[in-house]
Amino acid sequence: MLHDTFIVSTKINERVVTATVEARVSLSDFIRHEAGLTGTHVGCEHGFCGSCTVLMDGEPVRACLLFAVQAEGRSVETVESLGTEEKLHPLQTAFWEHHGLQCGFCTPGILMTLRAYLEAKPDPSADEIREALAGNLCRCTGYQQMIKATEAAAKTLRENNGGAAA
Repeated sequence: MLHDTFIVSTKINERVVTATVEARVSLSDFIRHEAGLTGTHVGCEHGFCGSCTVLMDGEPVRACLLFAVQAEGRSVETVESLGTEEKLHPLQTAFWEHHGLQCGFCTPGILMTLRAYLEAKPDPSADEIREALAGNLCRCTGYQQMIKATEAAAKTLRENNGGAAA
């Protein structure tokens, strides 16, 4: 059976990735298989769990619900863009210090959701953080430690950026 193929070129974490893919290839599969970035996890494949959340042009999106061709010419950021082993992003540091994760499967999507959220709202309340996390499911832990971690990260980001999160 012959399938339509397309050349897709998108910037992922500041690196241009170009590949020929079938029209049905999801953005999450493109990220994992063509870009070789495995931090974007695929859970439910229905957009419900949020594990595959990445930023496209700065906005959180479910990579399992988008086709790779929809990312043509766009900018995508995955969890690998947050920090390095030598210098973690404040969200990563706070999640580590405040025990905001357990198995870690959902964590990349949560971190990307929160990164975009804190850029838009640098000083959220605990209830606002809960609402921001409503689209991300974690089956291993309660959300209280994630909320504490997010509050700590928001404070660090504000201190590092003169009042605005980054």
